[in-house]
Amino acid sequence: MALKYGLIGCGMIAQEHLENIKVIGGIDVIAIADPVEEMSRMACDILPNNPKVFTDYRNMLSSVSCDAFIIATPNHTHHEILKNVLYTNTPILVEKPLCINLEQCRDIIALEAKLKVPVWVAMEYRFMPPVAKIISMCEQDQVGTPIMVFIREHRFPFLQKVGDWNRFSCNTGGTMVEKCCHYWDLMRLFFKSNPIRVYSSGGIDVNHLDESYNGQTPDIIDNSYTIVEFENNKRGMLDLCMFSETVPWQEEINVTGPNGRADAYVPASWQFKGENDNQTSLVQLSRRGDFNIQKEKINLSDEILRAGSHYGATFYQQEQFAGMVHSGSDVPHVSLEDGYWSVAVGVAAENSIKSGTSQKIINLDL
Repeated sequence: MALKYGLIGCGMIAQEHLENIKVIGGIDVIAIADPVEEMSRMACDILPNNPKVFTDYRNMLSSVSCDAFIIATPNHTHHEILKNVLYTNTPILVEKPLCINLEQCRDIIALEAKLKVPVWVAMEYRFMPPVAKIISMCEQDQVGTPIMVFIREHRFPFLQKVGDWNRFSCNTGGTMVEKCCHYWDLMRLFFKSNPIRVYSSGGIDVNHLDESYNGQTPDIIDNSYTIVEFENNKRGMLDLCMFSETVPWQEEINVTGPNGRADAYVPASWQFKGENDNQTSLVQLSRRGDFNIQKEKINLSDEILRAGSHYGATFYQQEQFAGMVHSGSDVPHVSLEDGYWSVAVGVAAENSIKSGTSQKIINLDL
């Protein structure tokens, strides 16, 4: 029997979720909610059925019964929406970041602990095939205990969203939360340790400088270098540039241990949208003392590539989320605690850039 989903928010990432749900199959999106009629229409155009359409998600919650809800609304709305959806006692997949500040994150974690509702935070980069491959390499001890993690993302600027909400840190949490939460999550996953301190240097040097919204200039960082220290004395580094969209690799991830290094290279999204024929990611393993580098190319089906701009990450995440819902499990692969830590590092990194000093990362104490 097909799962019944409700979708809250019908913008760009929501539409990517819908495209991937179509590919997976066995899921009926029976209701959607968005205050913007055009967004709802675009979502309906993707779906093979005719879902019930609401302008207020609260009316949807009181009108339909679903097996799961997806929350894909602007970051600053997550906190309030989660507080309402949790009371439906229905599994939830909420887009990243969990919330835009730590107080909101703690509030949701405390409420979930009371209500016992499984909430999956959409940190989909874990499920991107080349990244999943090097995670597996590390779990198989092929590099030894990870000591250093280096991540580079060189990409296009933030896209335009409805109401231009993503131009301002008060709505997104800031670039180091909004964009980089994926990478803090991956570092913590590789090290199997919690972060304790961050130093970040960044600026607004190229993007959005000539834009103005109601007399306000965007304040979102477009480049940075960040070092994160962990409880187990390991460290990770992120090199972020958001005005470098024509490079061949959008993400490069290197995990180095005493026995070697595992690398994942993910092609820039323009390369798997039909502009050229390079749709291949690369994973490689270099072992100390062995100069024969093991290389593996990973190709995804055209169907999965066409379904989104995250190189299969959304597809595989949605597939596993559906598996959790089908099984009746209450243990999401990406927990609220995971979501908290990714926001905590981002908040500390934003503060570090503003202060010019290193910042302690605030622990999760309820």
